[in-house]
Amino acid sequence: MSFHRKPITFVNRVNIKVQHLERSLEYYQEVIGLKILEQSNNKAKLTADGKTCILSIEQPDNVIPKQGRTTGLYHFAILVPSRSDLANIVQHLIAKGIRLGSSDHLVSEALYLNDPDGNGIEIYVDRDPSVWEWRNGEVAMTVDPLDFANLLKDGDSEKAWDGLPADTVMGHIHLHVSHLHEAEEFYTKGLGFEVVNRFGDQALFISAGNYHHHIGLNTWNGVGAPEAPQNSVGLESFTILMPDEEYRKNVVASLERIGATVTEDNGIVTTKDPSGNRIHLAV
Repeated sequence: MSFHRKPITFVNRVNIKVQHLERSLEYYQEVIGLKILEQSNNKAKLTADGKTCILSIEQPDNVIPKQGRTTGLYHFAILVPSRSDLANIVQHLIAKGIRLGSSDHLVSEALYLNDPDGNGIEIYVDRDPSVWEWRNGEVAMTVDPLDFANLLKDGDSEKAWDGLPADTVMGHIHLHVSHLHEAEEFYTKGLGFEVVNRFGDQALFISAGNYHHHIGLNTWNGVGAPEAPQNSVGLESFTILMPDEEYRKNVVASLERIGATVTEDNGIVTTKDPSGNRIHLAV
């Protein structure tokens, strides 16, 4: 988990919107294995370790269903500490009758599913960085089939499901954007990430500290896709954690140089990418 701690800049929290808070709380506890940290009438903060919020969910006023062909969330990705943890999650999801997708990305092994509102979720484990292949500054990633039989050998079928491990973190976020070139400029020249993989002219992956990616960006919902309505299911915002205040000040200056708007309200520093995805900049 060294790619998700200081001095690396990384996504540490995602905030999503749902239609029915109680339904979502049941799903994220019983299926995903998170715990409630705080809850109000229309919002809840969820945690794996009982201390740190990695996912918050809210039910907006006059909420409408997830809108297709818009910018916003493709999926958020929950990173578990070990392969045995992922194997145990597979066993749990099978027992719950949950439909899921899967992939072997070379750098990681991943499961894919959707919450009751269609918000995309990935649960994954990283392979050791020593086996990642880098060529000309880009890390090799693919979408090979996941070898479930091999993965499940690392599971513990005798162990009762007890939720996500305490060391679970938010591993990355993958976004739908309107224009890839504009997004690349914002996230690299503005926020300071580096491109580590390009998927043709449709997607790119960026990171800090030579991680395989902290953020994915794609135009799979269409070049020029519009923002989703503010009251629709989907992404509300995500938080990027930075090493210190000086680093954040430099990032704010870089964002302003490229024409991005940055605001501060009660100590919360916020910006938006060119596709309208809202980002909190924290230290």
